[in-house]
Amino acid sequence: MLARLSETDRAAFKQGVRAISPTLTAMFSWGLVTGIAMSKSVLTVPQALAMSLLVYAGSSQLAVLPLLAAKLPVWTVLLTAAMVNMRFVIFSAGLAPHFSYLTLPRRLVLGYFNGDLVYLLFQKKSFATGHVPGKQAYFWGMSLTSWVTWQVSSIIGILLASLFPDSWGLGLAGTLALIPIMISAIVSRSTLVAVVVAGIVALLADALPYRLALPLAVFAALAAGSAADLLAERADLKRVRAGGKAGDPRNHAEDAQ
Repeated sequence: MLARLSETDRAAFKQGVRAISPTLTAMFSWGLVTGIAMSKSVLTVPQALAMSLLVYAGSSQLAVLPLLAAKLPVWTVLLTAAMVNMRFVIFSAGLAPHFSYLTLPRRLVLGYFNGDLVYLLFQKKSFATGHVPGKQAYFWGMSLTSWVTWQVSSIIGILLASLFPDSWGLGLAGTLALIPIMISAIVSRSTLVAVVVAGIVALLADALPYRLALPLAVFAALAAGSAADLLAERADLKRVRAGGKAGDPRNHAEDAQ
């Protein structure tokens, strides 16, 4: 595959692989936990494998397993999965300016391979919008590496679930490994505000059914981050206006009089 790419794309693809590599340990742990949970639930092995390959969203997969075990109506399962994955609508909106020139089928495929860490690391790269040489290859370097790691770990968990005792606490290990990545993404005051607000809302709403705490935290973070950006812009504008008035020659003339 790399042989068919241009030199620029090959270099960008390899950069993408290197960028996502520090997260693979956490991703493998989380995928393993998800695979084990699916295998020990009401799903058969073929059903678990199909869910891993078709859904490819660990949070929603884990969220719907208790609902399936309780034999709740299908609409509750779909609604829960949709609410948990609401953040991907935001991710899609963030990627749209970068890949809007692609055809719809290619954008749909790209959306399937996107993920939390892929989107986060892609945005940290600060690419210009529109077509940029190597940008798409960089995305695919991260997303394909992420997808392969997730599927391998998830399938191992599904097939070898009986070998992993519940007391190992792999889920906590995966979560702890993701914390440094999240902290590294806090590069501005508005991001910090969004993270803090999201954490508080998630904790306060944790008891809500259908994992509603997650979408509520996402929306609260968006509102808080946007408000922080707006306040920062207004403060900057006031400083610019104040500086302009101080440098106005007419003000100096008035002071001299």
